[in-house]
Amino acid sequence: MNGAVVEVTAKSSAFLPVQESCIYRVKHVAEAGIFPGFHGKFIIIGQSEADDSLVLSLRPIQYQLAWERCRQLQAEDVVVKGKITGGNEGGVLVIVERLHGFIPFSQILSKSSVKELLGKELPLKFLEVDEEQSRLVLSNCMAVTGSQAQFGIGSVVTGTVQRLKPYGALVDVGGVTGLLHISQISHNLVPDVSTVLQPGDILKVMILSHDSQNGRVSLSTKKLEPTPGDMIHNPKLVFEKADEMGQVFQQRIAQAEEMTRADMLRVQR
Repeated sequence: MNGAVVEVTAKSSAFLPVQESCIYRVKHVAEAGIFPGFHGKFIIIGQSEADDSLVLSLRPIQYQLAWERCRQLQAEDVVVKGKITGGNEGGVLVIVERLHGFIPFSQILSKSSVKELLGKELPLKFLEVDEEQSRLVLSNCMAVTGSQAQFGIGSVVTGTVQRLKPYGALVDVGGVTGLLHISQISHNLVPDVSTVLQPGDILKVMILSHDSQNGRVSLSTKKLEPTPGDMIHNPKLVFEKADEMGQVFQQRIAQAEEMTRADMLRVQR
C-alpha cells in the first residue's frame, strides 16, 4: 500500500496512507514533502485491521493551517493568486492556499468564458472566509481595482514579462497584465521583441494609459531611456534610472498643464 511508515516511539510505528499525506491529491508521499527523516505532528484517525498498527493523517492539520492562513490574508487585505479549476452557472471554482474557493461572475473583471479561464491564475482578495461552512468566496475585481490605484499616468511600476507576442510583451504589473507594445520598448527600432526581452525579465515600466473597467494597461520603457537605444544596449541603466526619468516626465507634464492653465486665464481676461 502506498504511504509512509512513521516511527511513533522507539518500539512502535504507524502508517500514513498517501491519501492522508496532503489536502490535495498526490500519487506519492514525496509529492507532499514526506521524506525519510521528516518530523512533525500527526492525527490518529484509526487502526489497521491487519496488524493493529495506528493509521495517521496530516490532512486535518493542513486544513486548519490553511484556513488560519486565509483568515490572516483576509484581515491584512492581501492580494493572492488562485488557479481556476472549473465553473458553474454562478461563477468559477479556484484553488487558493490549497483550499477550494469560489469566485462569482460578478467578481471577475474579465468577460472571458469559463472555458477560457480554466487553468489561468487570477489575482484575488478574500470576500468571505468561513471554515465552519467550508465557504471561501473571493473577488478578482477587488484585487485588480486595488492594484490599479498606483496606475496614474506617468507613474513608474515594476513588472514581470509573462509572454512575448509579435507586437510586444505582456507584462504582469500588480496582478494586472499590461501591454508593452513593440513601438514603446525603445526610441530605436526593435525588429524582434525577443532580442530585447524574455519571459521572466523584471522591468520598470511607465504607465501610459489604463482602462480600469476592462483591466487594460498600456506600458512604456521607451520613455524611461536616459538616451535613445538604452533598452537595447544597456537595459540595466534603464532599470536603475527609471524612477528618476519618471520624475522628469511627471515634471514636464505638470509644467505643460500649468502653461495650459495660464494660457486659458489670459484668454478669459
